[in-house]
Amino acid sequence: MRTPRPLQALGLSATAEAAYLALVEHGPQTLAELTHHPALAGSPRTGLQHALTELSDIGLVSRTNDKLTAQPPRAMLEAVAERRAREARTAYESATVLSRIWLDHTAGSSYVEVIDTSERRETLQLRVKNEAMTQVRALSIGPVGGGDRVLEVGPGTLDALERGIAYRVVYSANILQDPKALEVAHECVARGEQARVFPDVALNVLVCDDRFAVVSVTAPDRTGHHSIIVQPSGLLEGLIGVFESYWRIAVPLPAAGEAVGGEAPAEGRQLLSFLSAGLTDESIARELGVSERTVARRIARLQENLGAKTRFQLGVQASRRGWL
Repeated sequence: MRTPRPLQALGLSATAEAAYLALVEHGPQTLAELTHHPALAGSPRTGLQHALTELSDIGLVSRTNDKLTAQPPRAMLEAVAERRAREARTAYESATVLSRIWLDHTAGSSYVEVIDTSERRETLQLRVKNEAMTQVRALSIGPVGGGDRVLEVGPGTLDALERGIAYRVVYSANILQDPKALEVAHECVARGEQARVFPDVALNVLVCDDRFAVVSVTAPDRTGHHSIIVQPSGLLEGLIGVFESYWRIAVPLPAAGEAVGGEAPAEGRQLLSFLSAGLTDESIARELGVSERTVARRIARLQENLGAKTRFQLGVQASRRGWL
């Protein structure tokens, strides 16, 4: 188990943390006494003095005459947390103001920021997943590039899932033909991702809550991507609507080890052909010489077998398996 380093995590030096813990453990001490503490043995006197200044600046150590005394940490560190929270809010506000100035003096819509290199794509993905508070929604065209590429889970995805962020993805159906990509998708599903597939997803989209989206399109030579960031606007609402439309008609990603091809049962193929032709249940029943109830039961069984909630999804799933 890793040893807790609470003060170092706040940016204080290891010497400052050791000095504070020594004062807590042994009570008030002079500087000379403190230098003989085992954890501080060998520390230069100037380094120890600097460490004590670090502690004094945030109120964790007080000086009375020649004695150094450790102070209770909670109130002092809560004050540090509040100050840093204010600094973070100021940084976000400054980013908003500066972005507005930038957009006022550059071409383009105020709610769209164009990223004209492929190098920042992973940084943008990581930003979406780190900043998400409730959910991430994604459309994925699947892998592009050569067959020797190394595929792995996108940056920040597993951390977001571990934090309990709801994660929904619609993959283009070509992922089903790529064992490497399918393995990566199944790893995410095992961690809590909800995944569906749909033929020919046209672009990559990541939506962070309802706050902003990153849209990536494949470069003409299919070796990279160009990206835009979409801030709250009608365009962002439209992208969210596009995702939800895909989600409603997509079909669940087959579980690991489940076959994605194969032949349809004879009666299933005939039934699907009638459905795709637009025949009603009554007409299908008449063609097959069975009751409408039997037709409905067979359709329900096909939907269950293919993981489809609607008849439209049934048609998509059957088409993906080559049954139509």
